[in-house]
Amino acid sequence: MFAFWESRAFYDSFMARSHDRLAAAQNGTYKDIQVKLFDYRFDVKTGFEPRFTDADVVRIAHCRVHEHRVEHFALMQEKVWNPAMAGSPGMLRGVFGEAPGHEFLVLSMWKSAAEHGKYRAERVERLSLRAQTEADVAALAGDVVELEPSWTV
Repeated sequence: MFAFWESRAFYDSFMARSHDRLAAAQNGTYKDIQVKLFDYRFDVKTGFEPRFTDADVVRIAHCRVHEHRVEHFALMQEKVWNPAMAGSPGMLRGVFGEAPGHEFLVLSMWKSAAEHGKYRAERVERLSLRAQTEADVAALAGDVVELEPSWTV
């Protein structure tokens, strides 16, 4: 589940006024939830907006980066990965965020799984070597998620 907040003040207001009531109403509907807040660092490709009607899949990469490699990792995202994704015809837009503890989230939106698959098959290994991703990243988790339009609010 992803939520995009206009500002930290709006998030804090929601948490103070509405969260507990809504969470109580959802008791028993999920198992083992974790919440992480990522601050916006920059767009992937073009101005990000949390609109999902034109995308069929989202690629999420959650990275924990070695402390001494944080700035290199962010620079490589901006100078190596972003231009490569932006050059892929099926990539729509995305966002790069940072959380405390040297954690990053790269969320990219794609027209289809097939379009994302073309990008992945052609470029990922070469780009990873160029960006020195293995030296930067301590742990990586992620997936390609098919969007369910009826779940979008």
